[in-house]
Amino acid sequence: MDTGEVLRALGYGDREPDGATLALVRACAGEVRRAAVPRWRSAVLAVLGEDEGGVRLEGGLTLPGWSIRDHLRGCDRAAVFCATLSAPVDALLRRAQAEDMARALVLDCCASTAVEELCDRVEEEIRAGFPGCSFPHRFSPGYGDLPIQLQGELLALLDAPRRIGLCASERHILTPRKSVTAILGISREALPPVEERSCQRCFLRGRCQYRLRGKTCGS
Repeated sequence: MDTGEVLRALGYGDREPDGATLALVRACAGEVRRAAVPRWRSAVLAVLGEDEGGVRLEGGLTLPGWSIRDHLRGCDRAAVFCATLSAPVDALLRRAQAEDMARALVLDCCASTAVEELCDRVEEEIRAGFPGCSFPHRFSPGYGDLPIQLQGELLALLDAPRRIGLCASERHILTPRKSVTAILGISREALPPVEERSCQRCFLRGRCQYRLRGKTCGS
């Protein structure tokens, strides 16, 4: 687990943590690794076309919104996937919240970092199946105007509740909590270069805690 990402999630930015904090991060990272039971599901679907409502995929799935439509432009296929650290990590976080909130915060940041690293692994596996193709970065419900209400439909498509125990609540929150759904575009042609990352292009800019403090996350 990248402890630098954990520290960034904790708000350290470019500041160096003290020895006690670094030791706590490393200890919590080990706890999350031991508790995690990584699971994922994926499916590759043909992109049938786009319209004002969004992007149509095979199987009757529509990804609504202009942001995903623009994001997948030039892609003839899209990999839909979900990944979870599974229920034992949720149980670890709940126990810590009842015992020590400072440690619980660090564990939560470790688990968030871990599930993103799991998604990186899933993405690597998908990419390996399409040599010579180009890929934009993965895109999740809640980014841009892609609605979070899509979570349940993506999980149903992947048979995730039955196969890996990943569900969505009535409020479209994933359970277990440390889980992700995402779409990865696949293009046979070279895609235009990705614009440089900036706060103005970040999907979280409207609710970023760093920006509220006049800082950046460093990524």
